[in-house]
Amino acid sequence: MASVTNIYARAFADAVLDAKQDAARSLKEAQQLADSVASSKDLREVWETPAIPAEQKRAVLDSIVAAEGISSIVRNFFAVLIDHRRINFLGAIVKQFEVELDKRMGFAEAEISSARDLSDNEKRALEGQVQQLTGKKVKARYSRDASLLGGAVVRVGSTIYDGSVKGQLERIRTALSS
Repeated sequence: MASVTNIYARAFADAVLDAKQDAARSLKEAQQLADSVASSKDLREVWETPAIPAEQKRAVLDSIVAAEGISSIVRNFFAVLIDHRRINFLGAIVKQFEVELDKRMGFAEAEISSARDLSDNEKRALEGQVQQLTGKKVKARYSRDASLLGGAVVRVGSTIYDGSVKGQLERIRTALSS
């Protein structure tokens, strides 16, 4: 499955960027359509059933596109997935499409956990520090973890930057025990 999602996500990213489309808008529209498919059992069944001709499936797609104001590039990509019977991979493809766009546009995704909710100024400062460390623009997702006691833990890909009080106490404990 991973190779299918990667292939289609890269092709979609190529199409969006080569056509000089607004990548953020294309991503939002693709996510919107994917959410519609995920939340509608009837729509999923229509698009995944091999007995229904592709023309009828595309007609359903076209009515959704017209009602939602979806761009032609996103519509065409969904039509390709329908024609190639890959619509069942839709959610994974759209997620991988987001990863691919981030990579091509120089973004790093950071998961930041802190002991308390951070102010906007603290978030900007932390994102600036992460940007300096990674050399990439940062798209951050924040969560709260009271067990950290203070500070923050930042995960960028497989790299973890632990600036939490809990982490510092663990490092002190390890140093003392050795």
